[in-house]
Amino acid sequence: MARRGTVYVIDDDEAMRDSLEFMLNSADFQVSLFDSARTFLDTLSGLAFGCVVSDVRMPGVDGIELLKRLKASHGALPVIIMTGHGDVPLAVEAMKLGAVDFLEKPFEDDRLIGMIDLALQQAASGAHSEAIAQDIAARIASLSPRERQVMEGLVAGLSNKMIARDYNISPRTIEVYRANVMTKMQAGSLSELVRLALQAGVLKD
Repeated sequence: MARRGTVYVIDDDEAMRDSLEFMLNSADFQVSLFDSARTFLDTLSGLAFGCVVSDVRMPGVDGIELLKRLKASHGALPVIIMTGHGDVPLAVEAMKLGAVDFLEKPFEDDRLIGMIDLALQQAASGAHSEAIAQDIAARIASLSPRERQVMEGLVAGLSNKMIARDYNISPRTIEVYRANVMTKMQAGSLSELVRLALQAGVLKD
């Protein structure tokens, strides 16, 4: 049976690590424990996708520094920061650095589990959206300069004749370019071409 997702727990408090491991394993997560952010960062390149749950106050590399290093490495792992009662300003700083949420100790088990589920879903959705955007960008990059001009004319609502007049070429030639654009962009209709252009930022909504 597939597990719910992977969670990386980073905390220098052994009792806290053990408690979180028991709770998250019981909720059907795959759990890996780290006693320091440095240890986690040393193994980061070999880790599968998952959610990081890290304490904010740790000796050496703390939660804030961890986020800075993950951001610098363009890490795609969602991070939830655990804070003590007086650490809310630190938690806000953490969110500015890319943490998806923060949780004040002590907290309800269900609250953390709900946060992890949401973080994993949002990150997976974001990764999917990024892959789609890259695919569309590759299609646009395959267009010749003239095909790109024709596509921009089409998504702006111009007719073949209007585009032909703008570039001083025949409408028949525009039809050929239009067919090439539809093929390369993998668009079955003009409305689909417009949607692709919107996603790529060629056409502003």
